[in-house]
This record gives sequence, structure tokens and C-alpha cells, in this order.
Amino acid sequence: MTDKSPTAKYPATAIALHWLVLVLVIAVYALILLRENYPRGSDIRETLKSLHYSFGLTVLALTAVRLALRAFFWRPPAITPPIPPWLAIPAAAAHIALYALLLAMPVAGWMILSAEGDPIQLFGANLPALLPPDKELAEQIEEIHETGGTIGYFLIGAHAAAALFHHYVVKDDTLTRMLPRNS
Repeated sequence: MTDKSPTAKYPATAIALHWLVLVLVIAVYALILLRENYPRGSDIRETLKSLHYSFGLTVLALTAVRLALRAFFWRPPAITPPIPPWLAIPAAAAHIALYALLLAMPVAGWMILSAEGDPIQLFGANLPALLPPDKELAEQIEEIHETGGTIGYFLIGAHAAAALFHHYVVKDDTLTRMLPRNS
């Protein structure tokens, strides 16, 4: 980047939500993997699962807020220097896929608990079931949910790699627009 003018950044709230959602997504993945280290029915395993559900539902809520704010209030700052369409099109597709994942995965988890007939709790507060109990449907949605989790690893990794590619190879401000203000 030859232009030494300050980089236009996303609003501070957008930046905070971006990084908070990332931390929660990491926690969601870690919690569901960690539960495997404990016997079924143990208190710690149940706590890890409960936190997985609550953090996942928090990701859903924060993503909905983030999308609403983006749709009505936030304009993404221009990338400097502007990127060519051959980079802009896959970037837009990747963002759509990431947002779809951040919305669909928690909804699928909510549907699984509903179809299993289990209570749906967000940090102890009961939420309504989305589906009537149906064990077979729960298993089908769970397979989709697990596949979505695997896809999520790749999408998140590709997103991080793309940010680094923009920063170090393309040498634009794609990454720095989303870094905290003091970076």
C-alpha cells in the first residue's frame, strides 16, 4: 500500500462484534470437543454441553444483530487500493457462506434439542422448542449440524487466510479495516 493516509475502519461496534463472535465460535468448537474427555452424564460433560448450547445461541443473536446493523446502519469502508472483481466476487460469496453458517448452525442445534425433546436453555433461561419431539429427525439434523461444523473449520480458516493474503500479498487494507482501533 503506497498511500500513507489512515485506513478507513469499520465502526468500533462492528469490530467488537466481529471479534466477540470469533471468540464465541472458538469456544463453541472447544466446548463440544472437550466434552468427549468426560463420561456421559457427568456434571462436567453436561456443563460443557450447556455452555456449547448457550454460546451457540449467543452467536445466533449477535450475528442477527450484526447483520441488521450492517443492513441498516453500517457501510463497509472501501478497500484501499480497490480490489479487482476476480477477488471481490469470491470474497462476497465467502462472507455470505460465513454468515449462513453463523445463523444456520445455532438454529440447527436448537432444532436438534427440540426434536430430542430436551429443554433449550440460554444460560438458564428456557427458550421455546422449534420442533415437536422426533428422534429420527433429531438424528438427521445432527448429521447436518456436524457436517456444518466441519465446513465451518474450512470457512473460518479460508477467511483468516484470505485476510492474511490481502495484507501480505495484495497489500491492501482489508485486514486492517477490521482490527481494533489501536492496531
